[in-house]
Amino acid sequence: MRELRVKMLAGVFVVAGVLSWAGARLWNSVGTLPSVPLAAPVVLALIAVVLLATALSLRARLKAQRDRRPGAKGVDPLMAARAVVFGQASALVAALVAGMYGGTGAFLLESLDIPARRDQAVYAGFSVVAGIAVIAAAFFLERVCKLPEDDDNNASTAPAA
Repeated sequence: MRELRVKMLAGVFVVAGVLSWAGARLWNSVGTLPSVPLAAPVVLALIAVVLLATALSLRARLKAQRDRRPGAKGVDPLMAARAVVFGQASALVAALVAGMYGGTGAFLLESLDIPARRDQAVYAGFSVVAGIAVIAAAFFLERVCKLPEDDDNNASTAPAA
């Protein structure tokens, strides 16, 4: 399994942002603009919380397993791999969604004097922040599930599987 790459996520974010900004300009020329739902930052924040909780749970279980605590519940390698795949998929989608709302928010910065557009720009900004939180949580989860012997080998690092 390959690790997440910051460059790839940044590229997805930028491309989605530019396309969204251009689409918002085009859509605005018709006279309307699609709205940024209030649920967008909320859903992204919930995904970030789930990823963070998963990472913290796995980290505690792995530490207990390494310390050979009596009654320590081990971590199934397949479950750890699934958690990492969930984190990677979430990071990719979050980069795309954050870029999309970032581009729309950048367009909305031109018309902050209109209260409805100002609210939409705030929702878009919170969506970008929540998307970044998802990406950070996914990187943390990936780091938690990384096998210790893979730390020295940069050529073929892989999360626990």
